[in-house]
Amino acid sequence: MTELNLTDPELLKDPISGYDRARETSPVVRLVTPGFGAMWGITRHADARAALTDPRLAPSSESFMRMAVPEHCRKYLRTMQEQDGPEHRRLRGLARPAFTPRRAEDLRPRIAPLIDRLLDELPGHAEDGVVDLRRFFAQPLPMDVICELAGVPAEDRDRWRAHGAVILSGDGRALMAAVPEMIDDAIRAVGDGRPGDDLIGMLAVAQGDRLSEDELVTLVWHLILAGQVPANLIANSMATLLAEPELVATLRAEPALLPGAVEELTRWQPPQMFTIPRFASEEIEVGGVRIPKGEPVTVVLPAASRDPRAFTDPARLDLRRAEGAHLGYGHGPHFCLGAPLARVQTEMALAALLDRFPRMRLAVDPAELPWVPDPSTRRLSSLPVRW
Repeated sequence: MTELNLTDPELLKDPISGYDRARETSPVVRLVTPGFGAMWGITRHADARAALTDPRLAPSSESFMRMAVPEHCRKYLRTMQEQDGPEHRRLRGLARPAFTPRRAEDLRPRIAPLIDRLLDELPGHAEDGVVDLRRFFAQPLPMDVICELAGVPAEDRDRWRAHGAVILSGDGRALMAAVPEMIDDAIRAVGDGRPGDDLIGMLAVAQGDRLSEDELVTLVWHLILAGQVPANLIANSMATLLAEPELVATLRAEPALLPGAVEELTRWQPPQMFTIPRFASEEIEVGGVRIPKGEPVTVVLPAASRDPRAFTDPARLDLRRAEGAHLGYGHGPHFCLGAPLARVQTEMALAALLDRFPRMRLAVDPAELPWVPDPSTRRLSSLPVRW
């Protein structure tokens, strides 16, 4: 059995290569974090897809309940991620109309001004002709989108942006400390909301059916938490594209490739390294490896996304790739509800950057980009670019 220490400096320095080697060694590996225990990591695409639909792998009902939060917040901690079966299907069915691909497409006119405003402000943040594209564009955009869609008043948006910055910082203690504030802001947003075409308005219609106010608040605060993924996807994608000028030239010449390019960039370098762990309700077998009852199981996304059994020449970034389906948003009953919105805003962000700044280039050598040694996410601490 292959065992990987998630704090190993070599693995943190080059996780893609490390997980590639692990996948070719075994379909399941043991992932160990000193002081935090271990979990089983599925490395191959077919096994991963099967596991994500396996009813014997159930979510934990305790993960968020271990947090020390004020008593009034505790009833909002059990999100859809911690539910399964009929209750999960009920909540997902009520929330789904607000997150369909058609709904995401219809939101383009509301997202475009948010992108334009951030791009208008970029030159003002430059120092000696260099600006941090992650800090001043990729990071604030997802929260600005959430605020716009949730109808958050302008005077509250700086506070919501601060929540987004904490989530993206990777500081676990700061995040846990901020969760009560996020929940309180979600409570206020729901209390101020009314039926309309914004997100809370659409969910409030479901509340009139079978969605309680507690469930609505839980959905909104979890949207704050989960909705920040596009920040790293946008930053990682721009870093990848700017490191290969021919890729930028291709997308400028053929903008119709952008939707597929977003999928390929997500496959190539998924922002999340693992799916949320699920627990074996009985002893199971994955790829010939027996996993005991009660053990946590996750999918190693970088490994599954570059599995040669699922993708031709998987180590090549192919903007025209039409095969296979990456697992960056999960698969099965817990497939990410926000995936359509993440795809649309990432596509729009990349298109706007390529169009607005045709001479944009990295301000450092690609080999010197500051990748954060974080075992759970693939992210940059900054993305310095020149105009």
